[in-house]
Amino acid sequence: MLTVVEKVIFLQNVDVFSEVASTQLAELAAIAEEVELARDEIVYREADPSDAMYLVLEGRVRLHRGDIEVTVAGTSEAFGTWALFDDELRLVSATAVEPTRVLRIDKEDFIDLLADNVEVTRGVLKAIVRRLRTLLGRLSGGPT
Repeated sequence: MLTVVEKVIFLQNVDVFSEVASTQLAELAAIAEEVELARDEIVYREADPSDAMYLVLEGRVRLHRGDIEVTVAGTSEAFGTWALFDDELRLVSATAVEPTRVLRIDKEDFIDLLADNVEVTRGVLKAIVRRLRTLLGRLSGGPT
């Protein structure tokens, strides 16, 4: 099991949390639950409620729609991120490809943290805006 400090170090490398100060990430690390998944274990199914995001500590998780693979999330990658920000049902299923360890951040705990901590909220919003600007820059062929 990871310590809070190890979780903070890991969270610093997740794009949606990259603008949050280390001291604030400690509060986020406190609500991040470490979960072990067996090979072929289903994390969530397409059309399930979006109730958490996940960060791969080690292993791989396949994101798919039926038999069609969308992507594979590997070590240090996040999946289900948008679940923290909207109430839409899951668009894909997520299944462990091999024995995998993830950090699970519950949506309700995350919303409570944002409500109580403006610095975390500000950092997350900055990171999301940066990600959207990058995506828009790719679409338009230049910086935005």
